[in-house]
Amino acid sequence: MRKVFLFISILLLTVSCDTNQDRAAELETIQFDAKSSRKSIAAQKLEQPPSRNNETTIQRKLIKTGTISFETKDLEKTRTSIVNLVNQNNGYIASDNEYKSIDRISSTISLRVPAEKFDIILSEIAKGVEKFDSKNIRISDVTEQFLDVEARLKTKKALEAKYLEILKKAKTVREILDVERELGNLRSDIESTEGRLKYLQNQISFSTLNITFYKQIAASETSFIGKISKAFKKGFENVKDFFLYLINIWPFIIILFILFFYVRKRRLRTK
Repeated sequence: MRKVFLFISILLLTVSCDTNQDRAAELETIQFDAKSSRKSIAAQKLEQPPSRNNETTIQRKLIKTGTISFETKDLEKTRTSIVNLVNQNNGYIASDNEYKSIDRISSTISLRVPAEKFDIILSEIAKGVEKFDSKNIRISDVTEQFLDVEARLKTKKALEAKYLEILKKAKTVREILDVERELGNLRSDIESTEGRLKYLQNQISFSTLNITFYKQIAASETSFIGKISKAFKKGFENVKDFFLYLINIWPFIIILFILFFYVRKRRLRTK
């Protein structure tokens, strides 16, 4: 009886060990499969190209300003050419000033032209210019500033919409007045931000080109400075004429010197 009981116990122990080994092996297999699956998923993620939705293209916001100066022989012709060029390219003249000094007449015109036409207009003007006295082109990048103003405007408008919803639900007069006061302050900020954004958009869309062209003129003979200048020139001419006259009569000058010394010598002897 004891032998039978011992045999059964050994048999159960053996079966139990086999079962535990099978479970351990099965568990190891499951863990291995899980690790393999995770590696496979990770590998698939690495192999997949990045989503295009994450790629954002920001268009640069640039403000272009130019200043040029040159001499011209015909002021009216140059002015007409510039005005026609601006009109053909859908621009406009922001300011037009003319100055007159002793030796020159100059005009300064400030143009506002579409940003994409700036280089075309500048090259067309340069065709009739022999040499620029000065030429300065400046480009300012206001992308960050533009996006910041745009984002602040969007946030303020969203807040305004929330205040309007609260105003609809207000029940007492005090609540209505409080919300309307906040809405008034917010509306003032929104209008200020919109004005700033419109200004930046205008500066970006239209470039500024300041043109100064001039013509050299002689000093007027009727002016005081003109008379002084004329007198100096006349005096200089007289001095030149005098020396030329002396050169022409140099033999007579020598004869006069000889006669002078001869007469003087005779007088000294007589005394």
